[in-house]
Amino acid sequence: MATAQIVSDPNILFGKPVIAGTRISVELVLEELGGGLSVDDLLREYPHITREQILAAVRFAAEAIRNDAVYPFGKVPA
Repeated sequence: MATAQIVSDPNILFGKPVIAGTRISVELVLEELGGGLSVDDLLREYPHITREQILAAVRFAAEAIRNDAVYPFGKVPA
């Protein structure tokens, strides 16, 4: 990747990871996709971003949770 597509700046959305050059957070992309929007829907709603940027946000999120600790929500059966 020649330039970073996902960046974090404490002056933009309190440092949340965003698509470079925008205020569209990785969190927003995931929420919209998880809520049923498609990549094409996102491209229509946010015409200033690209398909590759949306996919970069998804890859960033996957990488972020890959190394994250997992905490169970309830009692784990023995």
